[in-house]
Amino acid sequence: MSRALIERRLFDTAQRLRAATDELAVLDEQLAALAESAEEARMRSLVSETPLAHREHSEAQRHVDALDRARRNLLASIDTLRSSQDELLDRLLADDAGGS
Repeated sequence: MSRALIERRLFDTAQRLRAATDELAVLDEQLAALAESAEEARMRSLVSETPLAHREHSEAQRHVDALDRARRNLLASIDTLRSSQDELLDRLLADDAGGS
């Protein structure tokens, strides 16, 4: 692989990694807010013991669970991007060492 191609892929990977980490920060904020809301709904459900309160809690918890799954998927993508970035950096360094 040519040095220019490695550098281009490295640049693209770095941009994708930066975007993914920004997205993770947003997801973390959303997850914290939703988890707090779900906990409040759980408390209302325990206190009121009504079917409506129970449904509200269940729905809020489903949203938290879905967002948590999305977060885990994003973390896996970040790990993959970091591995790709490391591999590309290794190739770049090997190219530099071979060309010296």
